[in-house]
Amino acid sequence: MNSEELSNVVVKGMEERKAEDIVVMDLRKVKGSICDFFVICSGNSDTQIEAIAKSIESEVDKKDEKPWRKEGFTNREWILIDYVSVVAHIFRKDKRQYYGLEDLWGDAIITSKTHNA
Repeated sequence: MNSEELSNVVVKGMEERKAEDIVVMDLRKVKGSICDFFVICSGNSDTQIEAIAKSIESEVDKKDEKPWRKEGFTNREWILIDYVSVVAHIFRKDKRQYYGLEDLWGDAIITSKTHNA
């Protein structure tokens, strides 16, 4: 599966658990980028953030893809699931604003996947 298809599967996993403000950042033409896509979303609670992360893993697992690395399941404020070419970021709303990934990677092509973005 190519990185664009994988990013769409990650979005599906986010949507399954009603993630908010989903954006896909295409980093393929950004010099020095560490992957092809960031897929970012927000959740309202620690419980929802964990549920979104598990949903992403479940959807991607159906396509026989396994994460290379996972972080943040302990504090559940910012969970990162790294599939090498695609990195999923699930934030608690206040942490998303604080870290401002969309601003840090301003050269990326950003596509909103939700109506409330």
